[in-house]
Amino acid sequence: MKNLAALVATVLFLVSPAFAADWTVDLTKSRLGFSGIQNGEAFKGAFGKWTADVSFDPAHPEAGHAKVSIDLASAKTGDTQRDSALPQAEWFNVKATPTATFEATGFVAKGGEAYEAPGKLTLRGVTKDVVLPFTVTIKDGKAAAKGHLTLTRTAFGVGQGSWATGEWVALDVGVDIDIAATAH
Repeated sequence: MKNLAALVATVLFLVSPAFAADWTVDLTKSRLGFSGIQNGEAFKGAFGKWTADVSFDPAHPEAGHAKVSIDLASAKTGDTQRDSALPQAEWFNVKATPTATFEATGFVAKGGEAYEAPGKLTLRGVTKDVVLPFTVTIKDGKAAAKGHLTLTRTAFGVGQGSWATGEWVALDVGVDIDIAATAH
């Protein structure tokens, strides 16, 4: 009976959302960006439409959760030709898969303000495990998080046909987060 009580207490501790703090992301002060190299020239872009649901407590990061949904048609780089190509079937294929998602079901403390968000990224119907390293500063109920992740775009089918090689567009792309949020 004693072991059963300990097991129940442990399970309740592990599934309890009481440790996680919910955050409202200020999309007007936040950026979800990407970067790459095309024809030897570096470029940056950002997604204009996305949502994020985040629960995070630095004292109990393992109890946290984050889900980010990205409107792929909102990708902009400031280059008309590139911006018109990104939604097409060769790249994001927004007609078939208009949204990408990232979901983390816990965070890992790495020391100081550094953390990792292991999760699943789904892009173009392909789901892969990824780890987003990030730092977060929390003060007076406000959080600022920054992170960078490098992905191989072809692992998700981004860049079909003649774009599948790294000849014109590098295979590695960066994903950058710069998040401002308020606790609620």
